[in-house]
Amino acid sequence: MTIIPVVNRLTFCFFLFFVLFSGPEAVLAESPEAVASRLQNRYDKIHSMSFDFTQSTRGQLSGRPKKGSGQAFFVKTPADNKNSEEIQAGKMRWNYATPERQVLVSDGTNFSMYFSSLEQMIITPAEALQQDLTYSFFTGSGNLLEDFTILPPDQSSAVAQDKTEVIKLVPKAKQSQVALIHLWVTKDSLIRRIEILDQFDTLTVLNFSNLKVDTIDADDKVLMEKLFQFTPPDGTEIIHQ
Repeated sequence: MTIIPVVNRLTFCFFLFFVLFSGPEAVLAESPEAVASRLQNRYDKIHSMSFDFTQSTRGQLSGRPKKGSGQAFFVKTPADNKNSEEIQAGKMRWNYATPERQVLVSDGTNFSMYFSSLEQMIITPAEALQQDLTYSFFTGSGNLLEDFTILPPDQSSAVAQDKTEVIKLVPKAKQSQVALIHLWVTKDSLIRRIEILDQFDTLTVLNFSNLKVDTIDADDKVLMEKLFQFTPPDGTEIIHQ
């Protein structure tokens, strides 16, 4: 009969207790870098995405808390050269249904912001959007592992929801207006929630639902024009910046 040394027995019993009462995820928990890596790998392979969203913003400089909701669409645009693996500036649209109608749309060249309450549409070059996390990441021009230091979440944001992992991102660029970001990442490597804290302590929270991947045909010119071209109502003031 083989006799297990007392020290090894105790070690084995402790390990068994740890597994039974903490669950296998406690032993096999992913590192923040591993979560970010699988998230990046998944989004690198996605060509289009749509989702419903709710948004809230609060902070001393933002006034009273603000809330909104709507639907968003993102499409990566292949380069004109079919032999090239490069991606041109992607296309994006955010349709805000509440608290009032707003349409934020980029065709890859221009970025337009329509505000129904102001009867105004502001048009700027789309290249400025490269500094925006959701735009650059969802359209394929951003890279989490290159652009951010990946860390465990702060205790205040460590509560995972719906079987998600939470990671903290700190921008490497010193000129970034973002102080830090928390991402809630699902087991199938999709972003369920984003919390963005800027340098002025304004916190923006985005929750995503009804996520659909690769359901938009980028070769459908009619659909692409419908989604990423916006003509404001007559009488809208157009402001170019």
